[in-house]
Amino acid sequence: MTVAVETGLWQLAPARSTVAIKHKTMWGMVTVKGTFSGVTGEGEVQPDGTARGTITLDAASLDTKNAKRDTHLRGADFFDAERHPSLVFAVRNAVVRQDDTVEITGQLTVRGISRPQSATARVTESSAEAVTLTAEFTVDREQFGLGWNQMGMIRGLTTVTSTLSFTRTSA
Repeated sequence: MTVAVETGLWQLAPARSTVAIKHKTMWGMVTVKGTFSGVTGEGEVQPDGTARGTITLDAASLDTKNAKRDTHLRGADFFDAERHPSLVFAVRNAVVRQDDTVEITGQLTVRGISRPQSATARVTESSAEAVTLTAEFTVDREQFGLGWNQMGMIRGLTTVTSTLSFTRTSA
């Protein structure tokens, strides 16, 4: 399929969208997985086909299926959700390519620290009124002040996977 996303304003459909993370811990022997239930976003597709927008995650909504770990992740050692309630990916430019991929560049802000972030997404659904993108990229958590690492248990990069569904709100 060749994607031609309609110009105008687009709103994230939270019920049809997911953002998850996974990270190896316990010296690489265990993979911790979690999902953010609080996801919002919006975007605008320009007449030239490029897009800009924002995806916001509620830091306190991360669920790893372990209440004690989740409380620790929301605390000052990691997301510090009380002082920094949101993680924000501000998309500065997104361009649809011929192979139905979207090259995305922007800024990721975690704990009040912003760093450049890029990702390649795939268009998995596209119509005049809806578009769904899937993406996977890695983040170095230490660049965002998430350096807590008791006894060297946590190494490497965090993988972020997302399925983001948008509906068009206006032309």
